[in-house]
Amino acid sequence: MSGRLTNRRPGANLRSPRLRAAALGTVLAAVLTPALAACGGDDAAASGGSATLKWTSSYFPTHWDPVVGGSGAQFRELALVYASLTRTDESGKAVPDLAKSWEYNDKGDEITFHLRPGLKFSDGEPLDATAVKAAVERAKKQKNSALFGDLTSITSVDADGLDAVVHLNQVDYQIPQLLGQRVLQIASPKAAKAPAELDQNPVGAGPFTITQLIPGTKAVLKKNPDYWDAKNIHIDNVELTSAPDASTVISGLQTGVYNFADIDPSQADAAKKAGLDVFVQPGFNASNLSLNVNKAPFDNDKVVDAVRYAVDRQEFVDKLTFGYGEVTNQPFPKGYVAYDPESENAYAHDPAKAKKLLAAAGYKPGELKLNLVIPAEDPQAEVVQSQLAKVGIKVTIKIDKNWATPFFAKDLTFSLYGTTGRDSAAQTLTAHFGPNGPLNLSSPYEPKGFEEAIAKVRQTPLDAPAYARTLQAATRAGLESRALVFTYSQPNLIAKNKSISDLPKNPAHIDWTGVTISSGN
Repeated sequence: MSGRLTNRRPGANLRSPRLRAAALGTVLAAVLTPALAACGGDDAAASGGSATLKWTSSYFPTHWDPVVGGSGAQFRELALVYASLTRTDESGKAVPDLAKSWEYNDKGDEITFHLRPGLKFSDGEPLDATAVKAAVERAKKQKNSALFGDLTSITSVDADGLDAVVHLNQVDYQIPQLLGQRVLQIASPKAAKAPAELDQNPVGAGPFTITQLIPGTKAVLKKNPDYWDAKNIHIDNVELTSAPDASTVISGLQTGVYNFADIDPSQADAAKKAGLDVFVQPGFNASNLSLNVNKAPFDNDKVVDAVRYAVDRQEFVDKLTFGYGEVTNQPFPKGYVAYDPESENAYAHDPAKAKKLLAAAGYKPGELKLNLVIPAEDPQAEVVQSQLAKVGIKVTIKIDKNWATPFFAKDLTFSLYGTTGRDSAAQTLTAHFGPNGPLNLSSPYEPKGFEEAIAKVRQTPLDAPAYARTLQAATRAGLESRALVFTYSQPNLIAKNKSISDLPKNPAHIDWTGVTISSGN
C-alpha cells in the first residue's frame, strides 16, 4: 500500500518501505548502464526504428506479483504489465478499464462489474469474472498479501460469465475508486497458482508483456497486441531499469541512455538547463511524523501537542522541495476534494506554546529525549531533530534497515512516514486513522467520531452533492488523532526527452495511453 517511508521523496508502499533497490542491484544497474544503452540502440535498429521507452525508475519493483507489491508507488511500473477493473481519469475519478461499466444495487452493498468481451491474459487464459473473483480472493487470503487491509468491505465475489458481482459487508460507494491500478491489478489465475513464479514471470493483461526480467535491475517489455486498448498504445518497446545514483540520471537522459525518469526536486533545474521536459504529475503525497500514543512520552496529551506546535511545516518545504512542495497538516495536498479547509490552521507553528506544554507535562528543557527510528538516511529527520531541539526535546536519529517490521507491528514510539495516498480518499483516511490502519502507529487507537464519519463517506455516492462536505468532515474527524503530525506534500516530478509527447495528467498515475515517441529518441 503506497507511500514513502522516509526516503528521499514521496511515493512508496503503505505496508512496506519504499527503499531503493538492494545495493547489489544498484551496483549492477550502474555497471550495466553502457550495455543497456547499446542494447537499446540494437533493439531499435532490429525493429526498424520502433518507439522505445527507456524509463529509469527509483521505484523499480521489488515484487512483480501485484498482490505482494501492494499499491505503493511501484504500481506505476506494474501497470505496464497488469490492467485493472477501473482506471483514474485526470479528475481523479474511476473510469472503465477492464470493466466497461458497473452498477450498485439499491441498497449500496453490492456492485456488479461488467467486463469487456474477448479479454485474455498474455498466457492466453480468458480474463472473465472468474479471474476477477480469483484476484480478489488471492489478495484477501494470500499470506504475504499487502492488499488484504484494503479489501475489508468485500465479503465475496460471484462470477457469472463476464459479470463479477461483488458483495459487501457495508454500504460502500468507494469500490470503483478502490479497485483500480493501485489495489487490484489482475494477474492470470493460472500463473498465480504459483505466486513465487509469478513474482519473477508476471502474466497480466496490460499494455505490455515482459520478455526479460533481471530482478531489481532491469525489465524489457514489448507491446501487448491483445491489450483491450492496444490501438491507443503507440510505444513498441520498454526498457525499464532501476535508477542509479541520482546524480547520474540527468546525464543519462542527456546522452540517451534513458528518455524518461522520475527525479528529485533538487534535480529539476539541472534537467531544465539540459533541455529536458520537466513536468509535475499531480499526486496525493503527504509526509508525517508518526507517534505511538500507547507508549511514553506520547501517552501524555501535552507532549503530543508540544510536538504539534513545534513543527514548522514551511521549513520542510523550503529545505526539501526546492519550491515544488506545499505545507499540509493533512494526509492530502491543498485543492484535493478530501482536504478540509476548516482544519487548515490547526496547531500552527508556535514554539513558545510548545515549551509551555512541555513544562506543564513536567519536563525541563533538554530533559525529554526521543529516538527517531527510520529505515535510511533522510533529510526530513534532521529537520525534525532541529525543530524539536528548539523547544527543548533532544532527538537521536536511529537507522534500522529492518524498520518495517517494528513499524507495522506498532512497536516503535517515534518515526517518519510519507504516502502517495489512494485513489479512494476513504481508504487513505482509514489507513492513517482507523484502528487497524497500517499507517496508524498507535493501533488500535482511533480518534473519537472517526468511525462514524468514515461510514457516512462510504454511504454517500461519489456524485452526490453532499459527498465533498461529508468527506471533508471525515478528514476533520481523523485529524483529531494524536498519532500523526503531517508536515508537507510534494508532487511527482518527471523529466523526459522532448521526443516523448505529453502524458495524461492522471493524479499519481503514469498512463501511456496516446503517448508517442518521435524518431531520434
